[in-house]
Amino acid sequence: MNSSQETQLLRDCDAIQIPSGNPLVLPQGTSVIITQMLGGTFTVATNAGLVRIEERDADALGWEKANLETEMVEGGPTEEAVWNQLRTVFDPEIPVNIVDLGLVYDCQVISKGAEKIQVLVKMTLTAPGCGMGPAIAADAKTKILAINGVEDAEVELVWDPPWNQGMISEAGRMKLGLV
Repeated sequence: MNSSQETQLLRDCDAIQIPSGNPLVLPQGTSVIITQMLGGTFTVATNAGLVRIEERDADALGWEKANLETEMVEGGPTEEAVWNQLRTVFDPEIPVNIVDLGLVYDCQVISKGAEKIQVLVKMTLTAPGCGMGPAIAADAKTKILAINGVEDAEVELVWDPPWNQGMISEAGRMKLGLV
């Protein structure tokens, strides 16, 4: 969902300020406009600016959690499965997934013995000072761990090479109207 929807919070709700990454609690009754609902997280506009609300707090917005929860991904821990999961992770300010934004630099699926799989991902952000980095990396890790057979996942934020718009895929450029 990318269209705006206005609502009032049904209960107090944890949120993360965008782009600082600072946590806060929005009180029950706060008017918010849902500007983006992608990858199981909500970006909402408040009188104090943009904030991100996690899927576990969807009920505060009037959404059923069961419709959004991360499901286990069947088919085994392949590199393709990891890339597909990473395509379900979104920057809260940009309606394009982190793969198509060109933020993911490396993905390794490593066998650590009988049925023990570890996934290592290196990713960056559009700006080094973005406080949302830990939240986006945590989303990526959660999505990777939802792949059946993945025992451990590590998502490392790196800054070399520096990200630039030339790293956005053609699909991402089309979504952003850059083509």
